[in-house]
Amino acid sequence: MLTRTVVAVAIVLSTVSAFAGNWPAWRGPSGNGVSTETGLPTKWSATENVTWKVALPGEGNSVPIIWDNHIFVTCPIDDGKVRSLLCFDRKNGKQLWSVKLPFAQKETRHRDNPFCSGSPTTDGKLVYASFGSAGVIACDFTGKIVWQRTLGKLTHVFGNATTPVLYGDLLIIYRGPGEPTNLLALNKSTGKTVWDTPQRGKNSNLFGSWATPVIMKVDGHDELIQSLPEEIKGFNPRTGKELWTCRGMGTEIYAMPAVGPNLIVGICGHAGPAMAVRPGGKGDVTKTHREWIVPRNQQRVGSGVIHKGYLYLSNATGIAECINVKTGESVWKERLGGTLWGSMLLADGKLYVNNQQGEFFVLDPSPKFKLIAKNTMGEHIKAAAAPSDGQLFLRTYKNLYCVGERTAE
Repeated sequence: MLTRTVVAVAIVLSTVSAFAGNWPAWRGPSGNGVSTETGLPTKWSATENVTWKVALPGEGNSVPIIWDNHIFVTCPIDDGKVRSLLCFDRKNGKQLWSVKLPFAQKETRHRDNPFCSGSPTTDGKLVYASFGSAGVIACDFTGKIVWQRTLGKLTHVFGNATTPVLYGDLLIIYRGPGEPTNLLALNKSTGKTVWDTPQRGKNSNLFGSWATPVIMKVDGHDELIQSLPEEIKGFNPRTGKELWTCRGMGTEIYAMPAVGPNLIVGICGHAGPAMAVRPGGKGDVTKTHREWIVPRNQQRVGSGVIHKGYLYLSNATGIAECINVKTGESVWKERLGGTLWGSMLLADGKLYVNNQQGEFFVLDPSPKFKLIAKNTMGEHIKAAAAPSDGQLFLRTYKNLYCVGERTAE
């Protein structure tokens, strides 16, 4: 028994060590927007406390990801006629390589949703990127394409924003919204399809989900949680089998599900509902597992974080909000200003969030509102901050910034 315990602890510690200092996906290693980083900067500008900056070849909403000395970013070139994955040297911002996928076919998108809006994902060996109709690629850290899949054209008037999710030996991809819409898993080493679960899809500006799914532990097993039009669903991530569904969501969802201890909060856009549901159960759990629902809210695009019983999120109207996750009641609403599309990042005991106008706000994650700092970049930005080893990596529509000094090598 003692040997088993030691082995189990060693496995846990090695897993934590593998991700320490890395930000391998757009919402972090746990998919919840929470980082264990300390010593992050709270004051900077486009020139102050900047370690380096490098120009990007195209506008984009995707978040940079970090693994050791590598920074990966997806970026459209020539308005999406070329979809690219870029790799930069963390130390100086020098571009190490780029992989380009030409895609000359006409494809629709919203003006605020450039192509390549999905972020890359890495396991430290390969880096993965999903480019919608242009397909999915897996590259090694030298830029060599290990495998590539074309999964068919996606059609939606507002385009797509797919970020892959790693689970064991699977690469899980939500291919939507629009026609068709699928939740599928590929073998991360070969790209071969392991399972494919079709979902409802419409090519309508009033119907669709752009949310990336998240994995959570539930009573000793894992569930894949996805916010979809009119419902939140739980799936078996190994098989793609639907486990449960909870009704009550609106028809437009941009934010990822926010997950906390035994609770999921689904957040809708365009003044739609927000609702909380307990995971687990079987079939339609609306009557048994839905904790609360607030039918009408402000426009919400960015994803939120749950911390010590409170949900912190941004409203596109420029208002940050704190919500009691037990009741759904708003604790505070404070105007930060601008168009607040950024997703909340919880790191170093602080909340980081940005508006489109290039202002980054640092808040106290507390049921009492406190603004710690306001930092002005002066550039259009929609992507959230990515933390790693005491530094923040910020992707604007023009540049990639490294802010602060590195605390570990």
